[in-house]
Amino acid sequence: MAYNDSMVYLDYAATTPILPEVIEAMNLAYHKNYGNASALHSPGHLAHNEIEECRALLAECIGAEPDEIIFTSGSTESNNTVVRIFEGCEIETSPLEHHSIIEAAQLYNGTKRPMLYSYMLANNETGDILDLSEIVSRASKTKIDESSDLFKARDRFGRELVTDKRGAYVHSDLTQTLGKIPFNVKALGLDYATFSAHKIGGPIGVGALYVRKGVPFKPFMIGGNQESGRRGGTYNTVGIIGFRKALELAVSRENLERFDNDVRTLRDTLANRILNEIPFSSLNTDLEKGKSLPNVLNVSFKAAEGESIQLYLDAEDIIVSTGSACAAGDTRPSHVLMAKTGDAEVAHSSIRFSFGLNSTIDDVEAVMKVLPGIVKRLQGISTLKI
Repeated sequence: MAYNDSMVYLDYAATTPILPEVIEAMNLAYHKNYGNASALHSPGHLAHNEIEECRALLAECIGAEPDEIIFTSGSTESNNTVVRIFEGCEIETSPLEHHSIIEAAQLYNGTKRPMLYSYMLANNETGDILDLSEIVSRASKTKIDESSDLFKARDRFGRELVTDKRGAYVHSDLTQTLGKIPFNVKALGLDYATFSAHKIGGPIGVGALYVRKGVPFKPFMIGGNQESGRRGGTYNTVGIIGFRKALELAVSRENLERFDNDVRTLRDTLANRILNEIPFSSLNTDLEKGKSLPNVLNVSFKAAEGESIQLYLDAEDIIVSTGSACAAGDTRPSHVLMAKTGDAEVAHSSIRFSFGLNSTIDDVEAVMKVLPGIVKRLQGISTLKI
């Protein structure tokens, strides 16, 4: 889906164009579901019911229970919420994580136990899929301090929050995973998981957090009784309704199969053409099925700076990214590619192409019509030897 007739949009991993069906559902909600979902009157009940339908649908989609779902403003808030629960405790994470995990972990990390392990299932820059089973196994064998204040927490009613104390806890940022590949949070062994609506054709500004029953929790947003006292603030009812409509479409078997087949084919076609037609290019994404998301392709072009490639492509109405959109304006090389390759040149010369269900072979053709010339031009003026 393009923003104008000529634009080729290949930055779906940053954000997806909002789906027409979602816009329609939200427009209706602005007129029909204007009541405060916490109010006791009829409009409030109507809004509340809409929210609960989304909660139940997301729970069904990920293999959870409805009361294990908390609505948030998006993945950054969800990630920060989880990390802050373990403030002062040992927090283990990966240098491949999103900044909202890495920076929060640096801020709240301590030496007490219990520990939190936070590892995303699929990386937002390379699409690489991590096998979480080893992380979950390690967590289950980690000894924890059952006298920790985490196990003495109380809810807003003064009731003791009971935890199951089964070892360290595991969180995964599933922002890029939802709607791309099937998964089940229980089967993965997760205690916490993060989601965002705008990665699946929903609105920006709404997301969710899965919190397994029996694990520690303390609110990050306080000052209200919403979400059973777990997240204060007036409900973003219209946004949540948009999230629900996006979920209905994104996690259907048909759409998941289209990602696995049609979108993967487009991604692999572009990857192979780049390798065959552009000298000194290399892939930072493993194309083997099961090793990466079907819609993300990260490529490096020796002696051609990534941001320059991006700007040249933008001038041709082709929209791509040099990495995480949340790091835009940061002149440092991608922390993900630095952690993965240790090579600053590879990191600086990378481009991320990410596809959606509306992407076509014409998009691949449009890229390959101009990309070889752009890279050759930049390599010709580079001070690096090739």
